[in-house]
Amino acid sequence: MILSEFRDIALSQNEALPLKESGLERSALNELPDIQSHALVVCGVRRCGKSTLLHQFVKKSGKKFFYFNFDDMRLNDFSVSDFALLDIVIGETGKSLLFFDEIQSVPKWELYIRQKLDEHFQIIATGSNASLLSGELGTKLTGRHITKELFPFSYQEYCRFTRQKAAAESLNAYLASGGFPEYLKSGNPDILSQLQLDILHRDIAVRYKIRDVASLKRLFSYLLSNAAQLVSPSKLTSVIGVRSPTTILEYFSYFELSYLIHLIPRFSWSAKKQSLAPKKIYIVDLGIIHTGSVSFTNNHGALLENFVFNTIRLKTNDIFYFSTKDGECDFIVNPHSQNILCVQVCFILTQDNRTREINGLLAAMDFFDQQKGIIVTMDSKDLIISGSRKIQVIPAWDIKEWTV
Repeated sequence: MILSEFRDIALSQNEALPLKESGLERSALNELPDIQSHALVVCGVRRCGKSTLLHQFVKKSGKKFFYFNFDDMRLNDFSVSDFALLDIVIGETGKSLLFFDEIQSVPKWELYIRQKLDEHFQIIATGSNASLLSGELGTKLTGRHITKELFPFSYQEYCRFTRQKAAAESLNAYLASGGFPEYLKSGNPDILSQLQLDILHRDIAVRYKIRDVASLKRLFSYLLSNAAQLVSPSKLTSVIGVRSPTTILEYFSYFELSYLIHLIPRFSWSAKKQSLAPKKIYIVDLGIIHTGSVSFTNNHGALLENFVFNTIRLKTNDIFYFSTKDGECDFIVNPHSQNILCVQVCFILTQDNRTREINGLLAAMDFFDQQKGIIVTMDSKDLIISGSRKIQVIPAWDIKEWTV
């Protein structure tokens, strides 16, 4: 590339910024540190609002900044040598706060960020790949980065955005729509369908050089149709049409790195037993389930369970499911801390399912020596006492009562 091209791209991108809406102020805004010694990197699934969050951050700081979006078609041929041209453009602006969008789109970006930190620039950046949280950042920016994750609108943010109160009615609407901002503004399901295709092609197939894109799509569609269910790679080979469970595992990891799915293990004090047991699959956003699933027909219980997982995941990733001969429990939260929470999810407690749900939760509470447990339902509230143990039945929309 040539310098004049860089100038034109940077100018057009920065001129377009004032035209963007400031958007709903995200709950994560107050968690972002205004710090110059470390790069601040916000990671998350595409289109969840990372750029908007950082725009809110720089507006709040009152600082002038240089913005550059690497996820630009005009930068498809970007090479390492082009960073020298970018340096010139940055120098011409005289600005010391650098805002880089979708930084993972170009090679050796982590070395460039390290260089700019050494030159005493303040850096904020977004990325759509979870490897930014560990491998790539950890290797090159050890001790020089702070990472934050962002997800689509939470239920609380959804209520603020739509000006609704927390209640069963608004929760039902959220279970149907999810929290991607652009989809909520337009209501056009094509937005979510195209988003899935973009991630599968650009963030996965192209990035990891996958030729069998059809199998990749089939697997993702299958997972969407089986949200909140156990999945086993060895049992999916014939369903998806691939020969090796290893390929399924690789696809799983790509989906996770792109923030499309979360896989949680069965709890065990043995790491080996954890790795061998089937995982439970949860989808990053409920709207994606509705637009991408081929057979997910009003499975309200699975939707509610996926919602509960996504809500817990906002606070921690130390989450497991529990399963022994004595019973099953949907979520064990923070089992490696002193703040353990045992959570069962049941859309409606009935005479038919009450014994199973309660006994499964009690088995988990006994295993972890907990006197209190929670059953999250769609819209009922109650208290169950079993000996010295107490189980609170709480409506899912009453977030503060059942989250850690």
